[in-house]
Amino acid sequence: MNGTIEVREIESAALRGNPLGDPVRRRTPVYLPPGYATSKERYPVVYFLHGFGGAGMQWLNFSGFTLTVPERIDQLIAKGTVPPFIGVFIDGWTAIGGTQWENSEAIGAYRDYVAKDVVAWADRELRTIPKRTARACMGKSSGGYGALVMGRSHPDVFAHIASHSGDAYFEYCYLHDFPKAAAALLKAGDAKAWFEDYWRRSRETKPQGADFPVLNILAMAAQYSQKRGEPMNLELPFDPQTARVREEVWARWLEKDPVRFIPRAADAFRSLETVFVDCGTKDEFNLRWGARMVAEELRKIGVAVVHEEFEDGHMQTSYRYDRSLALIVPKLARG
Repeated sequence: MNGTIEVREIESAALRGNPLGDPVRRRTPVYLPPGYATSKERYPVVYFLHGFGGAGMQWLNFSGFTLTVPERIDQLIAKGTVPPFIGVFIDGWTAIGGTQWENSEAIGAYRDYVAKDVVAWADRELRTIPKRTARACMGKSSGGYGALVMGRSHPDVFAHIASHSGDAYFEYCYLHDFPKAAAALLKAGDAKAWFEDYWRRSRETKPQGADFPVLNILAMAAQYSQKRGEPMNLELPFDPQTARVREEVWARWLEKDPVRFIPRAADAFRSLETVFVDCGTKDEFNLRWGARMVAEELRKIGVAVVHEEFEDGHMQTSYRYDRSLALIVPKLARG
Protein backbone atom coordinates (compact mmCIF):
# COMPACT_ATOMS: atom_id res chain seq x y z
CA MET A 1 0.00 0.00 0.00
CA ASN A 2 1.32 3.43 -0.98
CA GLY A 3 -0.80 5.34 1.50
CA THR A 4 -1.12 4.53 5.18
CA ILE A 5 -3.86 3.39 7.53
CA GLU A 6 -4.01 4.77 11.03
CA VAL A 7 -6.54 3.75 13.65
CA ARG A 8 -7.49 6.84 15.62
CA GLU A 9 -9.85 7.21 18.56
CA ILE A 10 -12.67 9.73 18.48
CA GLU A 11 -14.57 10.79 21.57
CA SER A 12 -18.13 11.84 20.82
CA ALA A 13 -20.06 14.36 22.88
CA ALA A 14 -23.23 13.43 20.96
CA LEU A 15 -23.07 9.81 22.13
CA ARG A 16 -22.67 10.59 25.83
CA GLY A 17 -25.48 9.05 27.83
CA ASN A 18 -26.81 7.03 24.89
CA PRO A 19 -29.61 4.64 25.99
CA LEU A 20 -27.75 1.44 25.05
CA GLY A 21 -24.63 2.34 27.00
CA ASP A 22 -22.51 2.04 23.87
CA PRO A 23 -18.96 3.44 23.88
CA VAL A 24 -18.41 7.16 23.57
CA ARG A 25 -14.84 6.63 22.36
CA ARG A 26 -14.71 4.97 18.93
CA ARG A 27 -11.81 3.36 17.10
CA THR A 28 -11.81 4.91 13.65
CA PRO A 29 -9.65 3.79 10.71
CA VAL A 30 -8.29 6.69 8.66
CA TYR A 31 -6.72 6.37 5.22
CA LEU A 32 -3.95 8.92 4.58
CA PRO A 33 -2.78 9.30 0.97
CA PRO A 34 0.80 8.92 -0.26
CA GLY A 35 2.90 11.93 0.73
CA TYR A 36 0.70 12.92 3.66
CA ALA A 37 3.49 12.42 6.22
CA THR A 38 6.09 14.42 4.30
CA SER A 39 4.07 17.32 2.94
CA LYS A 40 2.06 20.21 4.33
CA GLU A 41 -0.70 19.79 1.76
CA ARG A 42 -4.33 19.77 2.81
CA TYR A 43 -6.77 17.21 1.43
CA PRO A 44 -10.51 16.76 0.92
CA VAL A 45 -12.19 14.02 2.94
CA VAL A 46 -14.61 11.20 2.13
CA TYR A 47 -16.55 9.93 5.15
CA PHE A 48 -17.67 6.30 4.91
CA LEU A 49 -20.73 4.87 6.69
CA HIS A 50 -20.97 1.09 7.11
CA GLY A 51 -24.10 -1.01 6.87
CA PHE A 52 -26.22 -2.66 9.56
CA GLY A 53 -24.22 -5.15 11.62
CA GLY A 54 -20.97 -3.45 10.69
CA ALA A 55 -18.34 -1.50 12.60
CA GLY A 56 -15.53 0.87 11.79
CA MET A 57 -12.78 -1.73 12.10
CA GLN A 58 -14.53 -4.05 9.63
CA TRP A 59 -13.42 -1.79 6.79
CA LEU A 60 -9.93 -3.25 7.39
CA ASN A 61 -10.94 -6.93 7.27
CA PHE A 62 -8.46 -8.76 5.06
CA SER A 63 -9.68 -11.04 2.31
CA GLY A 64 -7.38 -13.17 0.20
CA PHE A 65 -9.41 -12.65 -2.96
CA THR A 66 -10.89 -9.15 -2.83
CA LEU A 67 -9.62 -5.72 -1.89
CA THR A 68 -10.72 -3.80 1.18
CA VAL A 69 -12.11 -0.33 0.52
CA PRO A 70 -8.90 1.34 1.81
CA GLU A 71 -6.94 -0.86 -0.63
CA ARG A 72 -9.32 0.17 -3.40
CA ILE A 73 -8.74 3.83 -2.56
CA ASP A 74 -4.99 3.29 -2.67
CA GLN A 75 -5.27 1.59 -6.04
CA LEU A 76 -7.47 4.34 -7.51
CA ILE A 77 -4.95 6.99 -6.43
CA ALA A 78 -1.99 4.97 -7.75
CA LYS A 79 -3.67 4.59 -11.15
CA GLY A 80 -4.45 8.30 -11.33
CA THR A 81 -8.19 7.62 -11.43
CA VAL A 82 -8.71 9.98 -8.48
CA PRO A 83 -6.49 12.61 -6.87
CA PRO A 84 -5.27 12.00 -3.30
CA PHE A 85 -7.79 12.37 -0.48
CA ILE A 86 -8.34 11.32 3.13
CA GLY A 87 -10.80 8.56 3.99
CA VAL A 88 -12.47 8.38 7.41
CA PHE A 89 -14.27 5.13 8.23
CA ILE A 90 -16.80 5.97 10.93
CA ASP A 91 -17.79 3.43 13.57
CA GLY A 92 -21.55 3.18 14.11
CA TRP A 93 -21.79 -0.16 15.89
CA THR A 94 -24.49 -0.32 18.58
CA ALA A 95 -25.68 -2.99 20.99
CA ILE A 96 -28.76 -3.51 18.82
CA GLY A 97 -26.63 -4.14 15.73
CA GLY A 98 -26.20 -0.74 14.15
CA THR A 99 -27.83 2.53 13.28
CA GLN A 100 -29.47 4.27 10.36
CA TRP A 101 -27.18 7.23 11.14
CA GLU A 102 -30.09 9.23 12.51
CA ASN A 103 -30.69 10.62 15.98
CA SER A 104 -32.76 8.26 18.10
CA GLU A 105 -34.00 8.25 21.68
CA ALA A 106 -33.64 4.46 21.62
CA ILE A 107 -30.11 4.26 20.22
CA GLY A 108 -28.32 7.60 20.39
CA ALA A 109 -27.57 10.75 18.40
CA TYR A 110 -25.64 9.16 15.55
CA ARG A 111 -26.45 11.86 13.00
CA ASP A 112 -24.97 14.49 15.29
CA TYR A 113 -22.03 12.19 15.99
CA VAL A 114 -21.19 12.09 12.29
CA ALA A 115 -21.98 15.62 11.14
CA LYS A 116 -20.72 17.42 14.23
CA ASP A 117 -18.28 15.33 16.27
CA VAL A 118 -16.46 13.30 13.61
CA VAL A 119 -16.16 16.12 11.07
CA ALA A 120 -14.99 18.56 13.75
CA TRP A 121 -12.45 16.00 14.96
CA ALA A 122 -11.12 15.46 11.42
CA ASP A 123 -10.80 19.18 10.77
CA ARG A 124 -8.94 19.57 14.05
CA GLU A 125 -6.65 16.52 13.91
CA LEU A 126 -6.03 16.00 10.17
CA ARG A 127 -4.90 18.29 7.37
CA THR A 128 -8.34 18.63 5.83
CA ILE A 129 -9.91 21.36 3.72
CA PRO A 130 -12.59 22.46 6.19
CA LYS A 131 -15.48 23.33 3.91
CA ARG A 132 -18.55 21.49 2.61
CA THR A 133 -17.37 21.37 -0.99
CA ALA A 134 -14.32 19.39 0.13
CA ARG A 135 -16.38 16.74 1.94
CA ALA A 136 -18.30 13.70 0.71
CA CYS A 137 -20.35 11.14 2.60
CA MET A 138 -21.05 7.69 1.23
CA GLY A 139 -22.08 4.24 2.36
CA LYS A 140 -23.87 1.04 1.50
CA SER A 141 -27.19 -0.37 2.76
CA SER A 142 -27.85 1.36 6.10
CA GLY A 143 -24.78 3.43 5.27
CA GLY A 144 -26.33 4.39 1.96
CA TYR A 145 -29.46 5.42 3.82
CA GLY A 146 -27.22 7.40 6.16
CA ALA A 147 -25.62 9.24 3.25
CA LEU A 148 -29.10 10.37 2.15
CA VAL A 149 -29.82 11.45 5.73
CA MET A 150 -26.66 13.56 5.72
CA GLY A 151 -27.64 15.12 2.42
CA ARG A 152 -31.11 15.90 3.77
CA SER A 153 -30.09 17.23 7.18
CA HIS A 154 -26.53 18.51 6.70
CA PRO A 155 -25.99 19.94 3.23
CA ASP A 156 -24.03 22.64 5.06
CA VAL A 157 -21.48 19.95 6.01
CA PHE A 158 -21.41 17.66 2.95
CA ALA A 159 -21.76 18.79 -0.67
CA HIS A 160 -21.40 15.31 -2.19
CA ILE A 161 -23.15 12.05 -1.28
CA ALA A 162 -23.32 8.49 -2.60
CA SER A 163 -25.90 5.90 -1.60
CA HIS A 164 -25.05 2.32 -2.52
CA SER A 165 -28.04 -0.01 -2.11
CA GLY A 166 -29.53 2.27 0.53
CA ASP A 167 -32.74 1.41 2.36
CA ALA A 168 -35.69 2.97 0.52
CA TYR A 169 -39.34 2.27 -0.26
CA PHE A 170 -40.03 0.56 3.03
CA GLU A 171 -43.03 -1.41 1.75
CA TYR A 172 -40.64 -3.59 -0.23
CA CYS A 173 -37.59 -3.79 2.02
CA TYR A 174 -39.19 -4.22 5.46
CA LEU A 175 -42.84 -5.33 5.32
CA HIS A 176 -42.07 -8.89 4.22
CA ASP A 177 -40.10 -9.45 7.45
CA PHE A 178 -42.91 -8.39 9.78
CA PRO A 179 -44.55 -11.86 9.99
CA LYS A 180 -41.17 -13.52 10.61
CA ALA A 181 -40.34 -11.07 13.38
CA ALA A 182 -43.82 -11.38 14.89
CA ALA A 183 -43.57 -15.18 15.05
CA ALA A 184 -40.19 -15.10 16.80
CA LEU A 185 -41.27 -12.44 19.30
CA LEU A 186 -44.51 -14.28 20.07
CA LYS A 187 -42.55 -17.45 20.79
CA ALA A 188 -40.05 -15.61 23.01
CA GLY A 189 -42.73 -13.73 24.94
CA ASP A 190 -41.76 -10.20 23.95
CA ALA A 191 -39.06 -8.18 22.21
CA LYS A 192 -36.86 -7.76 25.28
CA ALA A 193 -36.89 -11.50 26.03
CA TRP A 194 -36.04 -12.35 22.42
CA PHE A 195 -33.21 -9.83 22.34
CA GLU A 196 -31.67 -11.08 25.59
CA ASP A 197 -31.81 -14.67 24.31
CA TYR A 198 -30.29 -13.56 21.01
CA TRP A 199 -27.34 -11.96 22.79
CA ARG A 200 -26.79 -15.10 24.87
CA ARG A 201 -26.92 -17.44 21.87
CA SER A 202 -24.70 -15.19 19.80
CA ARG A 203 -22.02 -15.20 22.48
CA GLU A 204 -22.22 -18.94 23.14
CA THR A 205 -22.24 -20.05 19.49
CA LYS A 206 -23.29 -17.73 16.67
CA PRO A 207 -26.41 -15.98 15.33
CA GLN A 208 -28.71 -18.05 13.15
CA GLY A 209 -29.98 -17.03 9.74
CA ALA A 210 -33.53 -16.78 11.02
CA ASP A 211 -32.41 -14.20 13.58
CA PHE A 212 -31.61 -11.46 11.09
CA PRO A 213 -35.18 -10.44 10.13
CA VAL A 214 -36.08 -10.16 13.82
CA LEU A 215 -32.99 -8.18 14.80
CA ASN A 216 -33.34 -5.97 11.75
CA ILE A 217 -36.97 -5.08 12.48
CA LEU A 218 -36.20 -4.35 16.14
CA ALA A 219 -33.27 -2.14 15.16
CA MET A 220 -35.33 -0.29 12.57
CA ALA A 221 -38.12 0.21 15.12
CA ALA A 222 -35.54 1.70 17.48
CA GLN A 223 -34.78 4.16 14.70
CA TYR A 224 -38.13 4.84 13.03
CA SER A 225 -40.63 4.34 15.89
CA GLN A 226 -38.53 5.17 18.92
CA LYS A 227 -40.46 5.88 22.10
CA ARG A 228 -38.96 6.49 25.52
CA GLY A 229 -40.52 4.41 28.27
CA GLU A 230 -41.57 1.51 26.04
CA PRO A 231 -39.65 -1.81 26.28
CA MET A 232 -36.33 -1.22 24.48
CA ASN A 233 -37.55 2.37 23.95
CA LEU A 234 -39.37 1.40 20.76
CA GLU A 235 -42.82 0.67 19.40
CA LEU A 236 -43.32 -2.32 17.14
CA PRO A 237 -44.94 -1.54 13.78
CA PHE A 238 -47.24 -4.55 14.14
CA ASP A 239 -49.45 -6.10 16.81
CA PRO A 240 -47.32 -8.76 18.57
CA GLN A 241 -50.28 -11.13 18.89
CA THR A 242 -51.70 -10.95 15.36
CA ALA A 243 -48.91 -9.33 13.29
CA ARG A 244 -51.47 -6.83 12.01
CA VAL A 245 -49.71 -3.65 10.91
CA ARG A 246 -50.18 -0.77 13.35
CA GLU A 247 -51.03 1.93 10.87
CA GLU A 248 -50.17 4.85 13.14
CA VAL A 249 -46.71 3.40 13.90
CA TRP A 250 -46.11 2.35 10.30
CA ALA A 251 -46.88 5.92 9.24
CA ARG A 252 -43.99 7.07 11.41
CA TRP A 253 -41.70 4.62 9.61
CA LEU A 254 -42.83 5.92 6.23
CA GLU A 255 -41.95 9.48 7.24
CA LYS A 256 -38.34 8.27 7.42
CA ASP A 257 -38.43 6.64 3.98
CA PRO A 258 -36.15 8.50 1.53
CA VAL A 259 -38.82 8.18 -1.14
CA ARG A 260 -41.03 10.28 1.15
CA PHE A 261 -38.52 12.62 2.77
CA ILE A 262 -36.72 13.72 -0.41
CA PRO A 263 -39.65 15.90 -1.62
CA ARG A 264 -39.88 17.51 1.84
CA ALA A 265 -36.15 18.36 1.74
CA ALA A 266 -36.01 19.60 -1.84
CA ASP A 267 -33.89 22.68 -1.08
CA ALA A 268 -31.31 20.62 0.79
CA PHE A 269 -30.92 18.08 -2.01
CA ARG A 270 -30.83 20.76 -4.70
CA SER A 271 -27.94 22.42 -2.86
CA LEU A 272 -25.75 19.31 -3.18
CA GLU A 273 -23.11 19.24 -5.90
CA THR A 274 -23.16 15.47 -6.47
CA VAL A 275 -25.74 12.80 -5.70
CA PHE A 276 -24.94 9.23 -6.72
CA VAL A 277 -27.39 6.33 -6.22
CA ASP A 278 -26.95 2.73 -7.29
CA CYS A 279 -28.22 -0.79 -6.55
CA GLY A 280 -27.83 -4.30 -7.89
CA THR A 281 -30.56 -5.75 -10.09
CA LYS A 282 -30.54 -8.89 -7.90
CA ASP A 283 -30.69 -7.14 -4.54
CA GLU A 284 -32.18 -9.57 -2.02
CA PHE A 285 -33.92 -6.80 -0.07
CA ASN A 286 -35.73 -5.40 -3.12
CA LEU A 287 -33.72 -2.19 -2.86
CA ARG A 288 -33.35 -1.92 -6.62
CA TRP A 289 -36.85 -0.48 -6.77
CA GLY A 290 -36.26 1.87 -3.85
CA ALA A 291 -33.16 3.21 -5.61
CA ARG A 292 -35.15 3.80 -8.78
CA MET A 293 -37.81 5.67 -6.82
CA VAL A 294 -35.19 7.74 -4.98
CA ALA A 295 -33.67 8.73 -8.31
CA GLU A 296 -37.11 9.56 -9.67
CA GLU A 297 -37.95 11.77 -6.68
CA LEU A 298 -34.61 13.55 -6.96
CA ARG A 299 -35.16 14.27 -10.65
CA LYS A 300 -38.65 15.61 -9.90
CA ILE A 301 -37.15 18.31 -7.67
CA GLY A 302 -34.44 19.17 -10.20
CA VAL A 303 -31.45 17.22 -8.86
CA ALA A 304 -29.08 15.88 -11.53
CA VAL A 305 -28.73 12.52 -9.78
CA VAL A 306 -26.44 9.85 -11.22
CA HIS A 307 -28.37 6.58 -10.95
CA GLU A 308 -26.85 3.25 -11.95
CA GLU A 309 -27.68 -0.45 -11.75
CA PHE A 310 -25.36 -3.42 -11.91
CA GLU A 311 -25.80 -7.17 -12.22
CA ASP A 312 -25.31 -8.33 -8.63
CA GLY A 313 -27.02 -8.73 -5.27
CA HIS A 314 -26.71 -6.92 -1.96
CA MET A 315 -23.64 -8.60 -0.50
CA GLN A 316 -19.94 -8.19 -1.28
CA THR A 317 -20.32 -5.27 -3.64
CA SER A 318 -17.63 -2.96 -2.25
CA TYR A 319 -16.16 -2.81 -5.77
CA ARG A 320 -18.92 -0.32 -6.52
CA TYR A 321 -17.04 2.27 -4.45
CA ASP A 322 -14.61 2.42 -7.37
CA ARG A 323 -17.41 3.98 -9.39
CA SER A 324 -18.71 6.47 -6.82
CA LEU A 325 -15.22 7.57 -5.81
CA ALA A 326 -14.18 8.05 -9.44
CA LEU A 327 -17.22 10.27 -9.93
CA ILE A 328 -17.04 12.28 -6.70
CA VAL A 329 -13.40 12.66 -5.64
CA PRO A 330 -12.30 14.69 -8.70
CA LYS A 331 -15.11 17.14 -7.89
CA LEU A 332 -14.01 17.75 -4.30
CA ALA A 333 -12.64 21.23 -3.61
CA ARG A 334 -8.90 21.57 -3.17
CA GLY A 335 -6.64 24.25 -1.78
